[in-house]
Amino acid sequence: MYSPELREKVRNLPERPGVYRMLAQDGEVIYVGKARSLRRRVASYFNTANKPIKTARMVERIADLEVTVTHTEAEALILESHLIKEHHPRYNVLLRDDKSYPYIYLSTNHPFPRLAFHRGARGTKGRYFGPYPSSNAVRQTLAYLQKVFPIRQCRDSFFNNRSRPCLQYQIRRCTAPCVGYINEQDYAQEVRHVIGFLEGRSAQVIDELAARMDEAAEQLRFEDAARLRDRIATLQQIQQQQYVARDRDDDMDVVACVMEGDSACIQVFFVRSGSGLGNQSFFPRVPPGAREAEVLAGFLAQYYLDREVPTELVLNSPVPHRKLLSEVLRTSSGAQVAIRYRVRGQRRRWVEMAEENARYALASRSASAANQRKRYNALAEVLDVDSPPQRIECFDISHTGGEATVASCVVFNQDGPLKSDYRRFNIRGIEPGDDYAAMEQALRRRYQRVKSGDVALPDLLLIDGGKGQLARAQGVLDELGVEGVATMGIAKGPERRPGEETLLLANGSIEVELSSDSPALHLLQQIRDEAHRFALGGHRQRRAKSRRESMLEEIPGLGPKRRQNLLKRFGGVQGVRQAGVDDLTAVPGISRSLAQRIYDALHG
Repeated sequence: MYSPELREKVRNLPERPGVYRMLAQDGEVIYVGKARSLRRRVASYFNTANKPIKTARMVERIADLEVTVTHTEAEALILESHLIKEHHPRYNVLLRDDKSYPYIYLSTNHPFPRLAFHRGARGTKGRYFGPYPSSNAVRQTLAYLQKVFPIRQCRDSFFNNRSRPCLQYQIRRCTAPCVGYINEQDYAQEVRHVIGFLEGRSAQVIDELAARMDEAAEQLRFEDAARLRDRIATLQQIQQQQYVARDRDDDMDVVACVMEGDSACIQVFFVRSGSGLGNQSFFPRVPPGAREAEVLAGFLAQYYLDREVPTELVLNSPVPHRKLLSEVLRTSSGAQVAIRYRVRGQRRRWVEMAEENARYALASRSASAANQRKRYNALAEVLDVDSPPQRIECFDISHTGGEATVASCVVFNQDGPLKSDYRRFNIRGIEPGDDYAAMEQALRRRYQRVKSGDVALPDLLLIDGGKGQLARAQGVLDELGVEGVATMGIAKGPERRPGEETLLLANGSIEVELSSDSPALHLLQQIRDEAHRFALGGHRQRRAKSRRESMLEEIPGLGPKRRQNLLKRFGGVQGVRQAGVDDLTAVPGISRSLAQRIYDALHG
């Protein structure tokens, strides 16, 4: 069952096309998908029964999700392909490189060029338009283009051996250049229109066709005018539906700032070689009365001074001291940086998309903040206090059979997790597997710093455990003389299922069981799960490091330099383990007797 936070996020998704990214607990992108309606598509993963095994396993791993709203489903399809290529999600079946994407090919070296579908190496002379996200997108575009521009699509072998027009001429999809029904000049005009449209100059092509339609109508050639009218209508339809990732050299970040009251969201879209590579949301703290231009200027100065800057920054509004900012960024990056805000065409579409995503992110954050306040108010009722706690700290212990024990401390306030205050404690000097002693050591180390004033005092101390753990925690606070901190234990039920936890108050003398839909319980579950995740991550890192280093460090006569030579020669402890005595002896500084000791130590 997915978490209440994730359920709330899915409920607040828009009924708009876009791309969604499923994230695992450690932040890894495990699946990228596109949707005509983000809310309905994402919700289907959690609501549909009898899912395929692959989907069910993926859903079990989903801890969070990110979305990007797009204008059309076609744009979502293209962005999806780029994100799959960038992240290589393990649950996306089809991973392709650039050479496998399809293109539209125009054989410009022929007197009567042909349009064709192309996939693979681009060795033949001519023009290539794309890449397109799928073969269906290419074939659909070719079908539309053939209705508007009757350019031949037959192979040269077929073209060179015709004595009369084929069926394509009869249905007005070709002008029959194979039998001389159109001259090269008129055919070249149609080719020029095709190239203009595929290069993104569709408005110019439509204007030319409209001028020809008016001219035909003035000359009373009403059938020609009607055909041109139908061409224009079809072109406008294609223009709304088809967006390809063109081979352009545009390297830019599109930055949009949207404000509601004193809250602001800045959305950054990363565009490289003309293709969108994803986006990121930022929520800066805004002083009262600040305007969008001030917030945007402050963000640019802070965000780009210590990172790589693209050649162009496209903004949704002007910023003060734009020339000065451009010069500062040029100095820090060593390259010219253009800052623009009045843009047209595709850049304008990027700006609109960034603004729309900023509005969605701000609305989602606002809904999340309101939900968070509701949870804290519910927790205040459980604690029977007048005001909700402002700062909550939660501790958890993680180890494997007593090996590499790590304790975690996570901190939450009413804005959510305060990750800058998270801490891990490597536990030493206790009996392996003694969780009580581990918890006591972590709490003592933490609250000695709290007592000295180095760390803020929490309002609530949450312990992932039962009465024994809670008693040790209260004992440490009493020993150190820490007052004003409420303590609570959260104990799992008999079957350890979410929603069946028991809350322990007043040193464990009061037990409270909340309903599974309680906002207070959802908040405590979120904090408890975050403490568990943080402890588990630290434990795995410590255990891996210990297993890498401890086996070689314990071998007599094998100092740091010889260990380094061994690891460099064999690529790690696993490679050393697989080596024989003769192989080990070949390493500089390793004698025959030492090689034998290494071999014996690694093989028990």
